[in-house]
Amino acid sequence: LFLPRKQIVKHIRIPLFSPDSKIQDESKFTYHEDTGKGPSKWGNMDPLWKACGNGKLQSPIDLLNRRVQVFPSLRKLKRDYKPAQAVVKNRGHDISMAWKGDAGHISINGTDYNLQQCHWHSPSEHTFNGSRFDLELHVVHQNPSTNKIAVVGVVYKYGRPDPLLTELLHHIKSVGKEEIDLGMMNPRAVNFESREYYRYIGSLTVPPCTEGVTWTIIKKVMTVSREQVAALRGAVHDGFESNSRPTQKLGEREVRFYRRKRLIGSG
Repeated sequence: LFLPRKQIVKHIRIPLFSPDSKIQDESKFTYHEDTGKGPSKWGNMDPLWKACGNGKLQSPIDLLNRRVQVFPSLRKLKRDYKPAQAVVKNRGHDISMAWKGDAGHISINGTDYNLQQCHWHSPSEHTFNGSRFDLELHVVHQNPSTNKIAVVGVVYKYGRPDPLLTELLHHIKSVGKEEIDLGMMNPRAVNFESREYYRYIGSLTVPPCTEGVTWTIIKKVMTVSREQVAALRGAVHDGFESNSRPTQKLGEREVRFYRRKRLIGSG
């Protein structure tokens, strides 16, 4: 998964907007309602966080089968990733892996979104017919012109270890306030299929809960070991071991579903 280390580029192009940059100091919010700073209070805690309380396009949601519409016009998710300098960060409320350089992009409806970072939530934030899984990975991308964000979500159940987390486990256990340099990292180590997925418009799932995020939730459930989830939970700050926002109202939004067509005679 890791490629030979190359000389670190001194001048790194900073994107117009980093999805990290608007996420406030985690000490200002929690996931526990009894602290008075839990999810139901986020919208009242900061003027910039109003969408957390009164937004109409909030995430995560429950992906209920009877609400899902199959859209044959949707296309397979196109990934054009490439290796770039990466680091592991402990953001207090979660563990993230961020790419410092150009790590490629995904294409959605003809629009490119550059890969920024990925991070983990335990248990899963999105639910399937009310069922919550053991872990959820968010792969965050951003369009450099519009600053619009596109996130790919992958859910996991306990089972065989996840290969990416196997490679990162030592770093996750040891990362503190200072980020850990991974050298060159191939984003294709973030394994997800796109044969079937859900698509809807939502928001960031942490303050400021910015709306207009294009979500792609992969239907296939991957596996992760209990040790790997325990490492992610043990690394975050106290009180963030469970870092999943409750599901939000779908409202008038539609959830589209993509299923790759079978070729005639393919079995």
